[in-house]
Amino acid sequence: MTTTKAPPTLDHHDERLLTTTGFTGELRGLWSTVRGGDIGSLPVIIGLILISIVFQTLNPYFLSSANLVNLTLESSAVGTIAIGIVLVLLLGQIDLSVGSISGLAAAIVGVGLTQLHWPLLLCIIVAIVAGAVTGLVYGMLFVRFGVPTFVITLAGLLGILGIQLYILGANGSINIPFDTWIVQFAQQMFLPPVVAYGLVIVAVTLSTVASLAAARKRRAVALSSPSTAGIVVRGAILLIVLLGITWYLNTTRGVALMFVFFLALVLVGNYALTRTKWGRSVFAVGGNVEAARRAGIRVNRIYVSVFVLCSTLAAVGGILAAARLASANVSSGGGDTNLNAIAAAVIGGTSLFGGRGSAFSALLGILVISAISSGLTLLSLDSSIRFMITGAVLLIAVIIDSLSRRSRAAHGRA
Repeated sequence: MTTTKAPPTLDHHDERLLTTTGFTGELRGLWSTVRGGDIGSLPVIIGLILISIVFQTLNPYFLSSANLVNLTLESSAVGTIAIGIVLVLLLGQIDLSVGSISGLAAAIVGVGLTQLHWPLLLCIIVAIVAGAVTGLVYGMLFVRFGVPTFVITLAGLLGILGIQLYILGANGSINIPFDTWIVQFAQQMFLPPVVAYGLVIVAVTLSTVASLAAARKRRAVALSSPSTAGIVVRGAILLIVLLGITWYLNTTRGVALMFVFFLALVLVGNYALTRTKWGRSVFAVGGNVEAARRAGIRVNRIYVSVFVLCSTLAAVGGILAAARLASANVSSGGGDTNLNAIAAAVIGGTSLFGGRGSAFSALLGILVISAISSGLTLLSLDSSIRFMITGAVLLIAVIIDSLSRRSRAAHGRA
């Protein structure tokens, strides 16, 4: 006698998950998520819109195509550094030396190219390797001796700054020739309009297809998932917005190749964090180190790999900054570079407490900081005002993060 297998039953929790499917249910699910404290990048996006409205009202040039192109160019170098800071913060750690590492990389490229007459590619490789080795040392000191990363990287900040000054020598400033391709890349290379539009279409299409595939897998195991219509609508809206922005930038110089490079790093970082075993391990370690260790994750390797990536990205950002200015000097990586990179990661939505954040935090955060800087410059206000406003925005971001953590904790207990 054959028996018919009964279909799997759903408990109350599963039924609640499935009821959030569908476009209307998706909106209810989004509202429930926000009420639960998981607000994501929503405050940053709202803040960026408000900043744009205020500065555009005070100076109509703010949202001009020419100014937005400059804003993308200015944000790329520090934004690249901020991606590394996001990775470190996800572990609940910090790196205070990224500014010094970027300055060291700039010095290596400048001296290697103009005084040692190395090929440019060799200069770049040596600078990046120097950054990676620094991160490796940080990671080993942390996992072997348990020295707090605050202390390790603070010592690194001072020591690396000394190495930078030693490499630059008595002059303290080196001009990088304008005809080198790295300077051309950072200052004068822009995508042809057709290529820019094509990249936008390909990127949005791939993102939408990936989202549809992920939703299909979740539905197959009876988990909540965004509706197909919702994914397609969001993809269409994103495509229209990005094509509009691309068209607007193309009314002047267009989309800078250096900014495209920065965006590519953000996308690669996002993929690594969300679609790989390594990325899941980073979130697990940042959420609960002991639980991650008991789950079989090699915690020490995660720490070391993240510090290596952070320092490597800092070196890449330093090279981009030097190329943008066509110069390497004692102020390279100094000033507010370090603070802006950390502030960008936090303002963009990465939690200081670890376990929450995204590679897109670096993009959103640096756009906020660059927008504030650009707007105040157009209003001819002193840099002191910029520091005060940026500090206030940073404080607000941390307060929002703290409140959202309380809300999630209360929601979880309920």
